[in-house]
Amino acid sequence: MRLLITWLINAVALMALPFLMSSVHVTNFTTALIAALVLGLVNTLIRPVLVILTLPVTLVSLGLFILVINALLFWMVSHWVDGFNVDGFWSAFIAAILYSIISWALSTLLLKDKDGNA
Repeated sequence: MRLLITWLINAVALMALPFLMSSVHVTNFTTALIAALVLGLVNTLIRPVLVILTLPVTLVSLGLFILVINALLFWMVSHWVDGFNVDGFWSAFIAAILYSIISWALSTLLLKDKDGNA
């Protein structure tokens, strides 16, 4: 059940992005659900491989290169999912940061266990 709620939270976060950035376009909630699912799969399967392959650059940049990886994956998913568009790399860079912040905030507010912890 928690996984389903997290998926819905991520879809809502994607739906919020066009209101914050004019360079991100999501046509409807179904598209947001599909994009959130693809983003989750990409972040689970592809991101760890990229982080390991770019570990030297990540260490030299003190971890900031992970933001570039997140932006590239966000931009890549926008090319794969019809109805979800990001205009360019820098738009994807900012959108990925905003998406993470919105998802984190909504998850913190909505997902609490019995002890009150997130």
